[in-house]
Amino acid sequence: MPDSMSEQLRRDMECEGLLECFHGLKELDKDCFRALVESDDALTVDEIADAVERERSTAYRAVQRLLQTGFIQKNQINYDQGGYYHVYSPTDPSEIADDMQRLLNDWYAKMGQLIQEFETKYEQSETAVPAAES
Repeated sequence: MPDSMSEQLRRDMECEGLLECFHGLKELDKDCFRALVESDDALTVDEIADAVERERSTAYRAVQRLLQTGFIQKNQINYDQGGYYHVYSPTDPSEIADDMQRLLNDWYAKMGQLIQEFETKYEQSETAVPAAES
C-alpha cells in the first residue's frame, strides 16, 4: 500500500533537514533546490526566481550558496550570435550523499579526537591534585 502524502512530506522534510544540518542552508536555498529538482530542464536564475516567487537578486544569492555546497551545477549556454547565459541543474544525488557521508566521517573523527583530549586533560588534573589528609 502506498504511503500517505503526510508520511512522504515528513520524509522529504527530514531529507531537507540534512541539507540544513550539514551545510546551513536557508529555507530559500531549499526552495530553490526543490525547484531545480522538480524541473525537467536546467533553469536560469530568472526561472528559479519565478518558481520561488522571489526577486532575481535574492534567488541569485541562494543559487550561489547551492553552488558553493556542490548541490547544483552551472552550465554555460552560448548564443549563436555571440554571448551566453547560465543554467543550473541539481547535482547527482549520489554525489551529494557521498559528500555528506565524508562530512559526517570528518565530524565523527573530530569529535572522537576532542573526547580523547577531554579525557586526557581531566585524567591529568585528577592525578595532579593531592588527596586530602585526614
